[in-house]
Amino acid sequence: MGIGRFAVPAGVTDWAIAAGVAVLLLGTGLLGPHPDGGRELLGSALLAAGGLVLAGRRRMPLVVLAVTGLCAVGHLAAGFEVLAVSYLVAVYSAVRAGHRVAALAASVCLVAVLHLTALVFHDGSAREVVAQARSTLEIAWLIAAFAAGEAVRQAERRADEAEHTREETARRRADEERLRIARELHDSLTHQISVIKVQSEVAVHVARRRGEQVPQALLAIQEAGREASRELRATLEALRDDDTAPPHGLDHIPDLVKRFRTTGLETTLVIEGPLHAVPAAVGRTAYRIVQESLTNIARHAAATTASVLVDVRQETLTISVDDNGKAGTRPDPTPGLGLLGMRERVTALGGRLRTGPRSAGGFTVHAELPTNGAS
Repeated sequence: MGIGRFAVPAGVTDWAIAAGVAVLLLGTGLLGPHPDGGRELLGSALLAAGGLVLAGRRRMPLVVLAVTGLCAVGHLAAGFEVLAVSYLVAVYSAVRAGHRVAALAASVCLVAVLHLTALVFHDGSAREVVAQARSTLEIAWLIAAFAAGEAVRQAERRADEAEHTREETARRRADEERLRIARELHDSLTHQISVIKVQSEVAVHVARRRGEQVPQALLAIQEAGREASRELRATLEALRDDDTAPPHGLDHIPDLVKRFRTTGLETTLVIEGPLHAVPAAVGRTAYRIVQESLTNIARHAAATTASVLVDVRQETLTISVDDNGKAGTRPDPTPGLGLLGMRERVTALGGRLRTGPRSAGGFTVHAELPTNGAS
């Protein structure tokens, strides 16, 4: 339900307008010349119904337009010569909703039907009949209602276009800023990291050719250079991603596991179930969970083996990443930024994440993501 001015719900405003119009029509009809008996009751009921039906003008503008038109014909036939204010409001609402042709056609038909009704149910000359029909629906008021509805519709359309333009501008500026950051990172860090990586690898190679023992510090520098190069490349790819390239998902997990095998981590991968049935958002989150888990294992766990299980069921995608490394003795380790990021991604999709040491040793990351209703 929309919210109008002063934080009043739109539904409340609609009912207030409908009640106000109904009271106005009844008051005008009963205070002026009107018939007695059953025709009075029928005409009063039609006047009230024509006003109260306006409560649904936002949801069903064409239905309300038809009902108010029929009520106008009915109370004229009953003997109430009252301006059809409810129909004018219905015309305004229908035109505002974009039903201009329907509102125009209905109004032309109603003008003709009102004249026929006055001719059939009222006595008098042709001039008197036309005056009675005009008192129910003035052409000038009808044109004003049509023009007001069209003016508001155009104003709302321009406001929507302006909002869309602002969103596009903000998105373009964000893309430009992301590319600028990527260029600065590339210019300032890539060369230095590449130099460190190449020189450390050359030093290790020379030492081994001479038969000398390679210092652990040099091996650590070599591994750190490789890891930093991989992470920088991944960061630059993320910053340069402008939604033109398909994001990483479940189909990319096998390649991810192969890359970690090249680092010396013996990694096994088991995938069960149809991957194509998983929504894109769930697949992206699953990929990031596996990537972050294997990165943490390679950097911190001192593990030699890791296993990745991706199980796709009818309504749930399960990801389990286990290792045989040193998980520590605390049952609830303090999560790092990577674990926090995983938890935020899983929570955003309505899933569950469990991390902690395994009873058989090592560490486990277990996530369950719903696949129904995601996008």
